[in-house]
Amino acid sequence: MGKVLLESPVFNVEAALQAASFGIDRLELCANFPEGGETPSAGMLKFLKSEVDIPVFVMIRPRGGDFYYTQKELMVMKRDIETLGSLGADGFVFGVLDKNGCVNTDACDSLIRTASGKPCTFHRAFDASSDYFDALEKIIGCDFQRILTSGGKNSVTDGLDTIKALMEKAEDRINIMPGGGSKPEHVLELKRTGWLKEIHASCKIWNPSGNQFFNPELSFSDDPKSFTHHLEIDPDMVNQFLKVL
Repeated sequence: MGKVLLESPVFNVEAALQAASFGIDRLELCANFPEGGETPSAGMLKFLKSEVDIPVFVMIRPRGGDFYYTQKELMVMKRDIETLGSLGADGFVFGVLDKNGCVNTDACDSLIRTASGKPCTFHRAFDASSDYFDALEKIIGCDFQRILTSGGKNSVTDGLDTIKALMEKAEDRINIMPGGGSKPEHVLELKRTGWLKEIHASCKIWNPSGNQFFNPELSFSDDPKSFTHHLEIDPDMVNQFLKVL
């Protein structure tokens, strides 16, 4: 079994550059950390493609919340894939469900065609689906390369048994990539299945901002840290993962 690839989600320029320099294998570029990730800006992708030499996959998600999208939202997602693809995106990360929590195969097929052969990951919309094993088969049928999942739970720790079962069911038909609170110890346990090829881990840490003035009467987020700290990559956590991959 070869080395397990480490992907990290990044939400700002500093974290992306840190991740590349610390040894992360692939970036998942996103915006809006509090919502769990949305489509990043074209300018951000264009800049990073000139600065890093590792693959950059981009999140295609027009808003936070659920994964049941209107036709207008799906049109936006297609335009984002076209635009970001033309700027060098190496792959795309998205997922679409219908109103009953099933994979919307028509919408996914359309978005994958728009990706023009670039690899696509079905993200944690999978964890919001109504039947994980039905979703698995439909996603395979859509020709996604991987599924990002915490096993339908809030963290990989809680969903570990389901992740193992999905790996055993999927075998080599699709890559099951654990993500959502991933820890180095998960790598060792999941390697035993024989199917672990990639893992998704944020390795995030909040570091104080260099800004010297803060208005105590003002906040733009429910999380006070978002105004006084920057989300960065923890090199110690990255090293812990690299030792077990």
